[in-house]
Amino acid sequence: MSKYILIPDSFKGTMSSETICNIMEEAIRKFEPEADIVKIPVADGGEGSVHAFLTALGGCVHIVMVKGPAGKMVSSFWGELDDGTAIVEMAAAAGLPLMRDALDPCGASTYGVGQLVNKVLNAGCKKLIMGLGGSATTDGGCGMAAALGVRFEDKKGNVFVPTGGTLHKIASVDMTGLDPRLKDVEIVAMCDIDNPLYGPEGAAYVFGPQKGADSVTVEVLDQGLRHLAKVMATGDEYTPGSGAAGGLGYGMRAFLGAQLQMGIKTVLDTVHFDEVVQGARMVFSGEGKIDSQSIRGKVVIGVASRTKAAGVPLIAVVGDIGDNIEEAYDKGVSAIFSINRVAVPYKEAKLRAENDLRLTMENIMRFMAVK
Repeated sequence: MSKYILIPDSFKGTMSSETICNIMEEAIRKFEPEADIVKIPVADGGEGSVHAFLTALGGCVHIVMVKGPAGKMVSSFWGELDDGTAIVEMAAAAGLPLMRDALDPCGASTYGVGQLVNKVLNAGCKKLIMGLGGSATTDGGCGMAAALGVRFEDKKGNVFVPTGGTLHKIASVDMTGLDPRLKDVEIVAMCDIDNPLYGPEGAAYVFGPQKGADSVTVEVLDQGLRHLAKVMATGDEYTPGSGAAGGLGYGMRAFLGAQLQMGIKTVLDTVHFDEVVQGARMVFSGEGKIDSQSIRGKVVIGVASRTKAAGVPLIAVVGDIGDNIEEAYDKGVSAIFSINRVAVPYKEAKLRAENDLRLTMENIMRFMAVK
C-alpha cells in the first residue's frame, strides 16, 4: 500500500488548502483506493489557521469573548491541539473584518489578542503558536502587552493603553506586571513576511493603507512605531517579520520573547513532518503560483527542503508557473505541473480550478501507474 503526503498551500482567492487536499485525495483513490493518505492543510497565520491545524492534528476550538479592535466585546476563539499546544489567530480578536466598515488605523487595538493569550495561560498550555495576519491594527502589540500586565505611562505618569495613534505618547514602559506564567510557555509567531517594524518597508507604509490610513496617517503611525522601538530599546525592530500584523511581530518578541518563524516551518515542525514523511511514495504540494519569489522559502520550497533530506520525491501542483523557477529543482522539487490546462486568464481559470486540479492530479496518477 502506497503512502502519499498532501501538503499544499491555498490557491489564494480560489481554493483553500483543505479543499485542495480533498480533491487530491479523490484523484489518488481513483487509482489506489487503499492508499495511505496523510492530509496536512497549510496554515499561513491568517484566517483559517486554527481550523487547518485542527484538521491536520485534531483538537478542539474554545469560543470566548474578548475586546475587538474597536474596543467592543466580540465573540472570538482559539484552538487547542490534542497535545495541548494552543493555536491563536490574532485576526480572531483584532482582524480587519471585525472593524466592518469603520476602519480606524489610529485607534484599533490588539488588546483582545492579549486576552486570548490569557485564556491560553488559564488553560495551562505550555506552547502557543500565534498566527500573524489580517490585522486591523498598527499598535506594535502594545494593546496585547497591556492586557497581559505591561504598564504604559505618558510623561505625566498617566497609565494608558497605546494604539497606533498614541504610541508617540509613551514615556515609560513597566514590564514588572507582565503575567509570570508566560515564562513557562514556548511562544512561536507565524509570519510569512520579512518586513521590519518601521520605515518604507515597515508596518505602516506597506500595510497601513489597507487598514484605512491615508498618507498623513501612515506617517503618524510610522513615527509612533519608531518611538515605541526607541523607548523599548530591544533592537527587535530590525528582526525580519517584526512589521507583521501592524507591528505585532515586534510586540511578540519585545514583550513576550516569542520566536518569529516562517509559517511553513512552523507547520512542518508542529506536525512532525520529518517523521510522517518516512516511507512515503510521493509528496504533493502546491501554491497558487510558483515563481522566483517562491524560491525564498514559501510552502513548496519549505516542504521540498524536508522531502529532499528524506529522499522522498515531491510534485508541485500549482495554479500557474512563472519564469526563473529552475532553482526549485535544486531545492528538492521533482516536478511542477500547472492546472491551467487551457491557458486562460486568471478570472476564467479560477472558475474551473477545482475540476482542472482534479484532472491534473488524475493525469499524474495515470502516469505514475504506467509500468
